[in-house]
Amino acid sequence: MGEIETFGEHKARWMTISTDEYESMKSTLEVLSDPELMEQIKESREDFEAGRFKKVLDLLKESL
Repeated sequence: MGEIETFGEHKARWMTISTDEYESMKSTLEVLSDPELMEQIKESREDFEAGRFKKVLDLLKESL
């Protein structure tokens, strides 16, 4: 993340962030706000921790 600059002496402060950082934050909020997607992420983590996954190279070998 880059430098944060603040401006003004208002009761409500504001800051300037890059467009890329803003878009990244919006995407993160969309994911966190989607209960179905969060459940899929949780299940994927559980699968990974339990060893229920395949390596990319193994998948490529299977497809040949």
